[in-house]
Amino acid sequence: MRRAVFFLSLLGILALRAAEPTEAIVVVLGDLHSAYERTAQLVARIDQLRAENPGVPLAILIDGDALEYGNVVARRTSGAIDFALFTALAARGPVVVNLGNHEPEFFDVAETVKRIEATGAKVVSGNLRDPATGKNYAPASLMLKLGAHTLTLVGVTTDKLSTYRVAIRPQLDLADPAVWARENFPALLGLATLPVVLSHAGLRADRAMLPLAPDGTLFAGAHDHLRFVHRESRTVYFHSGSWMEFVSIARLQRAAGRLHWEVEQLALAAADPADAALAKLIRETLAQHLTAEETAVVGRAPRALGPGQAARFAVEAARVAAGADVAVVGATTFGAGLPAGDVTRFEFDACVRFDGALFTADVDGAWLKKILARANQGPDTPFAERAGENLIAVAPAVIEPVRRYRFVTTDWIAKNAKTYLGDDPPALVERPELKLKAAVISALNR
Repeated sequence: MRRAVFFLSLLGILALRAAEPTEAIVVVLGDLHSAYERTAQLVARIDQLRAENPGVPLAILIDGDALEYGNVVARRTSGAIDFALFTALAARGPVVVNLGNHEPEFFDVAETVKRIEATGAKVVSGNLRDPATGKNYAPASLMLKLGAHTLTLVGVTTDKLSTYRVAIRPQLDLADPAVWARENFPALLGLATLPVVLSHAGLRADRAMLPLAPDGTLFAGAHDHLRFVHRESRTVYFHSGSWMEFVSIARLQRAAGRLHWEVEQLALAAADPADAALAKLIRETLAQHLTAEETAVVGRAPRALGPGQAARFAVEAARVAAGADVAVVGATTFGAGLPAGDVTRFEFDACVRFDGALFTADVDGAWLKKILARANQGPDTPFAERAGENLIAVAPAVIEPVRRYRFVTTDWIAKNAKTYLGDDPPALVERPELKLKAAVISALNR
């Protein structure tokens, strides 16, 4: 009987929430990385949201890494399509861009901020300063008016210098995000009615910042290419994934006179309706700037693979190439998915962003189980189990603690072994004859 009463009460609460009117909508994405196969689709989705919610004010927040130097078309055009995206979004509602480590891909930091703002978007970045002047490149916070409500936004970015392009590192004075938040959140967010944090610092840094944000904060994370929604009291903390595979829709609602945020994450596919003008620009720009080498076919995919599926396919290819039992690669090595059938060099490079030698080691099962427990984290992974580094692994279903296993990974993880593999990483041996991209292309041609 008690269970029945509880269940009916729960249904009543859910029904009440479903009936709550939405007073404002905030669309949030991070780690877009010049994903041109979904860029025009994002604009069309914004138009759809506006049509479905007439009269409801809407804003778009981009939480860093909108640009991608590894995209040859983006590089050759200095991000022309990406800046066209900012312009298209700004025509539909207020846009705020938090600087990530990939924003200054084509210009210096100050010029990047200037060019983003020229599209109609605003820029925030709290812990990034110009070492020559000691001043911020962009405001640490700003007020955003949405109908009857005012949001107070604060931007934070990663202080990991190695993740920034070498050429612009001398321009960066990066404060530790958690230290900066401890010193600045009280003044910036203490009196805010609707505090919003845009963090491109990564989950590990966010864990230290979360307790410093006021209860009820809409706290968006990025940088690790994770996707999930987590609640702590009235605060909603979430990551939106990467490559525009998903968008997070935050709805401001009111219950018992009190405002709160409800966040859902919607998939965005390359086959979705697209904004016609932006789709035309993308087609024409790709046709103009891609070379014969980049449109050449490098392999065939038996079926279309989304970004997550394509990443696992690539990690499995590394395992096979090395003759290993287990392969582990950082998720940020990968980007776009793979189309069914022919895969061009351009499409392949968008999927496997970085190349390098593979490294192997013989490890015991007990150590391996600890690493695998931190890998393949999805939307349903409990928040307490999220360690902060996003690892993709392929491994046997059962790991025996006393058995030895052949383990393979990439040069990036080998160079940052303690960050990714813990304080007791194995002795990794470089296999210079084995390269990640060659292993994946070989798998596409089997």
